[in-house]
Amino acid sequence: MSKVVHTSGKRKTAIARGTVKEGTGRVRVNRKPVELYSPELARLKIQEPLELAGDVAESVDINIRVVGGGVMAQAEAARMVIAKGLVEFTSDVKLKDKYVQYDRTMLVGDPRRSEPKKYGGPGARAKNQKSYR
Repeated sequence: MSKVVHTSGKRKTAIARGTVKEGTGRVRVNRKPVELYSPELARLKIQEPLELAGDVAESVDINIRVVGGGVMAQAEAARMVIAKGLVEFTSDVKLKDKYVQYDRTMLVGDPRRSEPKKYGGPGARAKNQKSYR
């Protein structure tokens, strides 16, 4: 039986779940090959952990499903799934160190969230101005 690893990644309100299994290097995001993913900036973001992994990425298939959030948040959540999945699949400490050194958010979530809006203004901190004239 072949080895299968399930991982998840989050960024803001985007949640990505993925499976890493032995294969031929196919990566799919929402059933679409990563090469066809658009916009280009998001695609490059998703491909970063694959390029850092090198040969390891060509021996596995990765399927990712992403829901919620915006385009870039989804891309960063998917990228986290790929990085965490490859590290868990290979159990390679050097690969983990390489990811952490390059960009820690590949393996560790970013806790920042948008601040809730308060009364008295249009946003979280902005208040309605008054002029007294």
